[in-house]
Amino acid sequence: MTGCAEFATVPAQAGFGANPVLPPPLATFIPTVNIAPAKGWKAGEMPIVAASLTVSAYATKLQHPRWLYVLPNGDVLVAETDAPPKPDDSKGIKGWIMKMVMKSAGAATPSANRITLLRNVQPDGSAEFRSTFLTGLNSPFGMALIGNKLFVADTDAVLSFPYQTGDTSIAASGIRLIELPAGTINHHWTKNLLASHDGKRLYVTVGSNSNVAENGMENEFERAAIWEINIANGHSRLFATGLRNPVGLSWEPYSGALWTTVNERDEIGSDLVPDYMTSVIDGAFYGWPYSYFGQHVDQRVQPPRPDLVAKSRIPDFAVGAHTASLGLTFYSGTMLPAHYNGGAFVGQHGSWNRNPHSGYKVIFIPFKAGQPTGEVEDVLTGFLSPTGNALGRPVGVAVAKDGALLVADDVGNIIWRVAATTKSLAR
Repeated sequence: MTGCAEFATVPAQAGFGANPVLPPPLATFIPTVNIAPAKGWKAGEMPIVAASLTVSAYATKLQHPRWLYVLPNGDVLVAETDAPPKPDDSKGIKGWIMKMVMKSAGAATPSANRITLLRNVQPDGSAEFRSTFLTGLNSPFGMALIGNKLFVADTDAVLSFPYQTGDTSIAASGIRLIELPAGTINHHWTKNLLASHDGKRLYVTVGSNSNVAENGMENEFERAAIWEINIANGHSRLFATGLRNPVGLSWEPYSGALWTTVNERDEIGSDLVPDYMTSVIDGAFYGWPYSYFGQHVDQRVQPPRPDLVAKSRIPDFAVGAHTASLGLTFYSGTMLPAHYNGGAFVGQHGSWNRNPHSGYKVIFIPFKAGQPTGEVEDVLTGFLSPTGNALGRPVGVAVAKDGALLVADDVGNIIWRVAATTKSLAR
């Protein structure tokens, strides 16, 4: 009951934009716990879609689909995955609370460790063909194709596999390009991938090993960062740091800049700290764990580092406190109404540390000349029932070859397909 007694003091929308409202922090020994129990969709139920758009189930009966990747020939790869064993993560009373949170939220199932391939679209919006593409992985997440090599980010390594256009399965064993931080804590286990414009490098997200370094900074070595990897020799460097849990990666089409979505820290109140999306500057530091949204010092982190706080970069755009914004893709297709051109879709997995709930939807942020502008728009909602149950939870988002938006729902075990209505197809 103590953990549920704290409530937001500002509207959820106040945590959005370039200048979000940041009330004073409210630290509690027992964190606010407001779980949306995972229930799944009943037959015939589906999310609510924005005007001029339709939604259909592209694939169902998957096992915790988290991430999506569209191959050049239009085939869609789905990472069916969950957290690996991490016995030393969050011990004590908070560890017990977090285990209960994950179980209730539908995130405590054994990982399928599988990538599934989906192909083509039938008249009802579902995939025409489906096959098991890769198995025997270790909590896979990000995927990227460069030439005839498919790179997959397991939780502890980047692997490469041989691939030829049209392949429906890969039997070859993966070659380890580079090891990634993992271990028995492995607090933020997902590792995402994005290839550089010239195909010579990979960018890899590596989340922190804690909420705010409570496991010691010695356990945060080369974490809370985006790595840059030379695929020719496997050499790596830290491209940007101080990013608590970067997940989504996408190239902004106007400027060509790298952008990411970042899950910020918990346990200082329902209004703090807003998750964000931001351009990623080579060599920049974004504050974690010493400060948030620029120079707002987190007093829980000792000893302090005023030198790092002073150079902490302010993120470009907040996307709401505790929304767990994971998926990110910029729209450059031709199916959806022209209004969406160049803007960003963000998949918000949803809160556990906020009263009332936040997230649990897919949003759209318009962009102009490479920067976010205008109001945040709801694209896909209805993932929360009126009684506060999670019918689904959106994670990865991707643009299909035909221009439809694909959304991975890891509670509904569905890939949703958002397309234009017949009327809105006239562009």
